[in-house]
Formats: sequence, structure tokens, C-alpha cells
Amino acid sequence: MRARILAAILLAAFAAPAQADYPERPIRFVVPSAPGGSVDVLMRILTQQLSAQMGVAFVVENKPGASYVPGTMDIVKAAPDGYTLGYGNIVSLAVNRTLLPALPYDVEKDLTLVSNCAQVFNMLAVNNALPVRTVAELIDYARKNPGKLSNGSSGNGTTGHLGGELFKAMTGTEMVHVPYRGSAQAINDLISGNIEVMFDNVPSIGPHVKSGRVRGLGVSAPKRAAQFPELPTIAEAGVPGYETNSWGGVIGPARLSREVISRLHAEIRKALAHSAVAERYRQLDAEPDGGGPEAFLELVRRETPKWAEVIRRSGAKVD
Repeated sequence: MRARILAAILLAAFAAPAQADYPERPIRFVVPSAPGGSVDVLMRILTQQLSAQMGVAFVVENKPGASYVPGTMDIVKAAPDGYTLGYGNIVSLAVNRTLLPALPYDVEKDLTLVSNCAQVFNMLAVNNALPVRTVAELIDYARKNPGKLSNGSSGNGTTGHLGGELFKAMTGTEMVHVPYRGSAQAINDLISGNIEVMFDNVPSIGPHVKSGRVRGLGVSAPKRAAQFPELPTIAEAGVPGYETNSWGGVIGPARLSREVISRLHAEIRKALAHSAVAERYRQLDAEPDGGGPEAFLELVRRETPKWAEVIRRSGAKVD
């Protein structure tokens, strides 16, 4: 018995420092969307601060396409040692469970939800050549020209896609959905006139609205965006009850240790509270969150049926 107790004490003594040393090498951080979009920007701001706090580099790798599935599967297949993390959001954790019938991962079995980090809303924007300046004028134009407008999005299953489908269902309009492999390409086509309409995260589309390259018509939030107080909400501009939002945070493969999860969550909360990070998020109209694993999982469980209903109601399909 004494030998067993001594062995247990020695094991604990050796194990504790090993865990306390995490992280000892760079952490790979997978962003399952294209560079330059709001997801990429927000996560680079966060990981830069985490690098400063934790003393190791966070190496961001972008793996866009296919409704976030390839990038998410990269995280699923990683060793559960805390050295491969990534971004999970409303698309990969909630929407895909309904939109994609053959989803190759189980959110609750194959992933560890570490911390929800931010919430952002969408902006409805149009090409400057389109002869509309309000949401009501867009609805009227779309009704008079059914199927002639193209609604671009950053990809299938995104809130830009589903937000557009919901808008069409609620307004009785018909527009052609055009999915891209990220916001940057879609926005370039919006500016050039290859597509006429786009619902996209405020951090992505906002700078182009401010510069005058595209025209903002409204935001999908329940209240006006702080950086765009002149723009009405879509609900107040003629589509009562319309609201969509996007959220996301840090995830890892299944079976991450409690110690690693606790350390990461504490560091994420600290990073989001840092004045420089909080200010950058504010400038991008993103609301920091910092909720822990339990709250993150509860959010996913709550949002999944909500978006399943949006998909059913709008008839959204993968294009």
C-alpha cells in the first residue's frame, strides 16, 4: 500500500510540471475560410494577443471551401494535445447539421468546444450601379425583375447565404444565389458588378461601404451598428422580424484534457478583455464573448434547431 501511494505521489509530481509547461511549442490554428474575411481578421487579432500572452506563436492556416468542412475535418483528425486548434462557428457547428445530410463529423463527439469568442451581424449591400438606395427599393426592384439579381455569399451555409434566402422568403422576391470561396472574392465581384447584392459580415463589407465602393442598405442586427448609425436595421427598413447573426470561437479535436481547456479558456478571456483587442473588435462591430465550454455547447444546441427552421422555411440548398 505504501509503495502504491508513493508511486501515485511521484506520478503526480512528474505529471504536473509537464501539464503546467503547456504550451511548449507553436500552436497551429486552422481557420476554415479564406484570408481577408471577417472570420480571418477576428481570429488573427485574437491569436496575435494569445501569442503575446502565452509566449508561443499561433500559426494561422486558412483552409477555405465546402461549407467549412475540410478545415473542420483537419481539426477533427488532429492529435488531442492542444497544438492544433481552430475556428468553429454557426456554419460548422450548427447550420451544417441540417444543411448537409452527409456531414462527416459529429459536433459533440468529434470536437472540443473551448470558448465562443465573438458575435457579428450582417450588412445588406448592393453594387453602386444598381438603382436602389433603400431596402424597400431593393424589394420593389427585385419583384419587378424576378431572377435577374445575383445574391453573392462567402459560401454555402453561411449567414450570407441563409440570410439572403430568409430575406427572399420574407419579401417574396427571387434572386440567384452565387456562392464563393470566401468574402474577399465575392466583394470584389460586388464592386465590379458581376453580382448585384450581398449579405456579409459587417467587419468584411463595412470598409467597402465606408469607402463608397459599394452601397450599404441595412444591417441584420436588432439595433443599428455602432460604426454605421445612419443605416437602418433591415427589420425597421421594411422587413419586420428579420434578424440574422453569426458567432464563433475556438475549438479543438475531441478528448482535449481539462487542463488544456481551462488554460486556453482563461487566456482567451484575458485576450478578449485586453484593451487593444476590445478596441479592434469594437471598430469592426464585433461583440466579444468569452463564454466557456459549457456555454459554447449550449449555444450550439440552442442555435441548431433555430437554423434548421430557417433552412426549412427558406428552402435553402447547397448550390
